[in-house]
Amino acid sequence: METATTIDTARQIFGDRLSLNGAIRETHAHGEANAAATLPDAVVFPQTTDEISQLLALCHENRTPVTAFGAGTSLEGHVTPVSGGISLDLTRMNRILAVNDSDLDGRVEAGVTRKQLNFFLRDHGLFFPVDPGADCTIGGMCATRASGTNVVRYGTIRENVLGLRAVLADGTIVDTGGRVRKSATGYDLTRLLIGSEGTLGIITEIQLRLYGIPEAIGAAVCGFGSERGAIDAVIEIMQTGIPVARIEFVDTDQMEASIAYSKLDNIVAQPTLLFEFHGTERSVAEQATMAEAITVSYGGRGFAFATETEARNKLWQARHDAYWAARAAFPGHGALATDTIVPISRLAEALEQARGSVTKSGLRACIVGHVGDGNFHVLILYPDTPEGAARSWALDREIVGQALDLGGAASGEHGVGIGKREFLLREHGVAALAMMRNIKSALDPRGILNPGKLFVD
Repeated sequence: METATTIDTARQIFGDRLSLNGAIRETHAHGEANAAATLPDAVVFPQTTDEISQLLALCHENRTPVTAFGAGTSLEGHVTPVSGGISLDLTRMNRILAVNDSDLDGRVEAGVTRKQLNFFLRDHGLFFPVDPGADCTIGGMCATRASGTNVVRYGTIRENVLGLRAVLADGTIVDTGGRVRKSATGYDLTRLLIGSEGTLGIITEIQLRLYGIPEAIGAAVCGFGSERGAIDAVIEIMQTGIPVARIEFVDTDQMEASIAYSKLDNIVAQPTLLFEFHGTERSVAEQATMAEAITVSYGGRGFAFATETEARNKLWQARHDAYWAARAAFPGHGALATDTIVPISRLAEALEQARGSVTKSGLRACIVGHVGDGNFHVLILYPDTPEGAARSWALDREIVGQALDLGGAASGEHGVGIGKREFLLREHGVAALAMMRNIKSALDPRGILNPGKLFVD
């Protein structure tokens, strides 16, 4: 009854921007995760922070659950409204509010997407580097502490957000951070909200760091006779301090799938590293030469360097399409993407253990990774049956456990959501987890914000 009261009152605020349509509710019942879908009772499309403030005050009063929704690309069930209630779709809050060329910063609403922002910034000679692959909303990237292929040089979303505007559970609007690059005053509320997965507040505006488009960009692809050789080359490249913008690992099975799916010519299916270098024409050439020398010493072969935009874009589009390439290569199979990260010195060991677990499981898998920071994904391909799904989840948990044993984390960029809740205690310990719960209780005492996420009840 309380949710019904919320919906009736909210309709007076939102009119036809509050939907009970079955098809719309179904599209907001899940993201890209394997978790079971749950229909929200209603979907609301706000256009301003003040509207969200009014809605949350109403939901707080009536104890109605609220789950934020952006592009729906999350892989750990963050946007699944497991307790029903309101799915809050922020995609209509998609204005770019300011770009400050001189200070290299800008302000956007939460529903602005990564590609939309970079298209707009191009005429300013600027770009936003955080690139998870999917065309995510910036608000969703903040909520899940996203990163992606450019993290080696530019960092994750955490390092590229200067401040936020958010609405707390009771409707209070709060501004955190600002436009300056550093501050030594007060608690770091911006970093508290980043990665909180919509459980502490709804992010509505973001102040971002921006960067000048490099004078020159070069890409390279290099095959190896073994996975160990490729990973050892990565470790030395990072230790040498070559300022690589991107460095990605793709295993043989994934390369075979990507070659077929993305029509990659003159590339052999073998363990492969993909590179991108940013800077002046001279510095890019120097970076590539240094990286090539290191790859050769670890069995690298056919280091192919290109600066042409079309060739670079085709290569990176193939990397971003790796998931779909693997799905196409294994029709009739479901797919579960793991997301673990280890200290880079333990990366080769982690990959070998993961490979062994895949072989033992009898399932198929493709492995890719943002290996410049030790983050890798095992895309588990399983017979699309309940038994197959159960086997894939068991394999996922085994791989995560191995990463934790090596001093890593259960998730490098996908977040916790539903899928990684059971590992939070093991990774962070009793005291830290209790502190997180206390923060949640203080900011959301009635537990209306994205219930069922992060913590195991």
